[in-house]
Amino acid sequence: MSNSVRGSRQASTPLSLSGGLIVACAASALLTLPARAQDASGATRRLALFVGNDSGGDGTRPLLYAKDDARRLYEVMTRLGGVRREDALLVLDGDSHDVDRALSELDRRARESHAQNERAALFFFYSGHAKDGALRLGSSAVPLEALKVRLAQSPADIRVAVFDACRSGSLTRTKGVRHAPAFEVETDASRQVKGLVILTSSAADEDSQESDAIGASYFSYYLATGLLGGADQGGDGRVSLSEAYAFAYERTVASTADSAAGAQHPTYSFDLAGNGDLVLTDTASRREGVRLPASATAGTWYLVDGRGVVVAEVVKGGAERMVAVPPGAYTVKLRLPDRLKLARLDVREGQVTELDEARLRDAHFSDDPVKGTGLTALYAKHWSLSATGGLQAVFDAPTTAGGYFPSSPYVGLEGTLHNFFGRGFGLGLDGALGSTQGVLNTALLKELAYRYGVAAVGVSIVHEWGQDDALVPFLGARLALQLMTREFTDAALPKQSYGTTSPGLVAGLKWRVTRSVSLMGRARVHYLLYTIDEQKSLGWADLGLVLDYELRD
Repeated sequence: MSNSVRGSRQASTPLSLSGGLIVACAASALLTLPARAQDASGATRRLALFVGNDSGGDGTRPLLYAKDDARRLYEVMTRLGGVRREDALLVLDGDSHDVDRALSELDRRARESHAQNERAALFFFYSGHAKDGALRLGSSAVPLEALKVRLAQSPADIRVAVFDACRSGSLTRTKGVRHAPAFEVETDASRQVKGLVILTSSAADEDSQESDAIGASYFSYYLATGLLGGADQGGDGRVSLSEAYAFAYERTVASTADSAAGAQHPTYSFDLAGNGDLVLTDTASRREGVRLPASATAGTWYLVDGRGVVVAEVVKGGAERMVAVPPGAYTVKLRLPDRLKLARLDVREGQVTELDEARLRDAHFSDDPVKGTGLTALYAKHWSLSATGGLQAVFDAPTTAGGYFPSSPYVGLEGTLHNFFGRGFGLGLDGALGSTQGVLNTALLKELAYRYGVAAVGVSIVHEWGQDDALVPFLGARLALQLMTREFTDAALPKQSYGTTSPGLVAGLKWRVTRSVSLMGRARVHYLLYTIDEQKSLGWADLGLVLDYELRD
C-alpha cells in the first residue's frame, strides 16, 4: 500500500480540497458497522445524509455522476452496512436549505437516541461542486467553515464530514476546482472533536476523475464495489476499513495511471482513540448475491448488468469469494490473455447464486458485454425522431347533439432536441393529421353526413427524470396551432374550418427497449377557445403511443 495510506491514528495534517474528491471510506466505518455491533455504552445508531448535486451554478459545468455516486453509496450502506433506510436521508438536486433541514432532522434523531441510552454517529456525504471555500448546490452555497461548525455542534457522538467536490471534463473528466482558490480541511486533534474524520480520494496536488465507462468517479466506484465484497481479502464475508481502502486505492491508481489528468492517489487521515480496524459491510449476513467458489480460476472477475455496465469486480485468488450484488440478471466475465469466458447468472432476492465455471463459454474480445453507460451521449444535446398515433377527443357536446369537434384518430411525426435547456430538459416540435366521419343532427336538418379533419403543429418543453433508467417519466408544457375542418357530403353546404392556438400540458412514461429505441405512452390536455355560434371555453385531450429513436453519437 502506498505511503499515502495512513494509520488509524494520524497526527495533525492539513488536507486540501482543491482538486480533491472526498469520499466515505474511514468515515463510513463509523456508520457501517453491522447492526449487531455495540460498544460499552450500548448500541450505536448510525445516521446518514447523502447529498448529490450535478449543478454548481454560475461558473461551473454540469457534472454527470455526482447524484449517481450519492445513490450508489446510499444503496450499499443501507443494504450491507447497518444503516437503516429510515435513518439514511438522500437529498438530490437540493439546495442549502434542504441540507440544513436534513441535518436538523438528524440532530433531532441523535438526541432521541441519547434519550434511549444509545450512542449516535452522524455521517455527512456530499457529491457535487465546490468553489471559493463553499459547497455549491445549484445557485446556493454552503460555506465549508460554517458546515464544519455545524457538524462540530451536532449532538451525535461521532461527526463525519465527507465531501465529493468535483468539476467535469470530457470522456474522462477532471473533477475539482482547478482555477478557484484552494481551501483546506484540517484534522488537528487539538482543535477538533473526538471522532472527526476527513478523507480524500486524491492527494492535495492531484485531480480526482470520473469516467463514462463506469458511470461514476473512480474512487467512489471502487469503494462501492469493494464494499459489495470485492475487497474481502480475508474471505470471512466482512469488508474491513483497511481492506476497502486498499482495494479502492489500488484500483483507482491503476485505472487513472494512463488518463490525461495523471494517476490519482487516494489518502485518508483521521483521529479515533480506542478503535482498531473496523468492519464496513457484512456480506455474509445478507445471504444474497454471487459466490465464487475456491475452485474458480484466479483472476479479475466482473459482474455486468443488463445495461452492459460493470457493477462489481473481484480480484480472486485461491479462496472463496462472495459478492453481495442486489437481485437481477448479470453476465459474469473473466478476461484471459487470449479470450473471454462468459456466463449468465440470475440473482434472486434472499438467495446466493454459486458460479458454475463449467457453464462459462469462450468468446472473442469483440463479444465483450461491457458497453459502458453511454451517458455522455445521453446527457449531451441530441435529437430524437418519433412516429406517433393516438386519439384526440374534445370536451364538447356529442356530435348527434350538434357538437362541432368529434373524436378523431391521428398520426404524426415529432422531433425532440434533448438537453436543450440543460440536463433533462428538451425542446420538441411536432405535427399531426387526423380525420374521421360523422353525422350532424340539427333542429332544422337531420343526418348531415360529413368528413372531419384536424391538422396540428406544436412546440413543447418537456423534462425527463432519470434519463438513463429503463422507465423515464416526463412532464411539460405545449403550445399547439390547431386547424379543424368539416366538409359535408352535400355539395350545397359550405366547407367549415376553424383555427386557433391552444396551450396545454403533456405527461407520459418512456420505456427504453434498447439504447436508442423507446416506446412512450403519452397524454396531453389542452385549452380550446372557439367562437363559431358563441364564445366557449372547452378542453381537449389526446392519448397517444409514440415510437422514438434517439440519434446519438
